[in-house]
Amino acid sequence: MDQTQTEHRPVSRWRIILAAVLDFFTAFFVFGYLVGSVTGETTDGGFQLNGVSALAAFVLIVAYFWLGGKYFGGTIWQRILKAR
Repeated sequence: MDQTQTEHRPVSRWRIILAAVLDFFTAFFVFGYLVGSVTGETTDGGFQLNGVSALAAFVLIVAYFWLGGKYFGGTIWQRILKAR
């Protein structure tokens, strides 16, 4: 095999599943807290989003997965666990 060809080995399912779960929790807490702090909906225990702010956090989470998969070669945990 020459240097221009790369060998693509299948990725273990546990890595794909673990990356998806960790990505979801990471995105939920990061974007939830970010939106909560911008809108003033933080609490002593974290954040509590309602209405438009909850929708904004949901849109950011979806955008994180879409942009990560389409433009950045995978999400954070997909890249860490080499699940892509």
